[in-house]
Amino acid sequence: MRRQVGQALYAAQNGEEYPTVKALQGFGGRAVLEIIAAHEGNAYRAVYTVRFGDAIYMLHAFQKKSKKGIATPQRELELIRQRLTDAERDYRERQN
Repeated sequence: MRRQVGQALYAAQNGEEYPTVKALQGFGGRAVLEIIAAHEGNAYRAVYTVRFGDAIYMLHAFQKKSKKGIATPQRELELIRQRLTDAERDYRERQN
């Protein structure tokens, strides 16, 4: 699982998209992406953003334990939204 996530992030750093990456719905397009990884029968997700041209921010990683099919739990989405806001602020501060 760690290897998959690492390879996907490496691909993103090189402007490519790894096969196990998809857009995270609810974030408007392909700026917020999730890496889908499996390990020992469990599902994991690692979420990052490529919203900034010269930086990739890792926003969250978690074990997928959805009780409602394939939907990402609301508490995970809220945490990702908050971390995206924090990343945007951090990126702006670093540009000054």
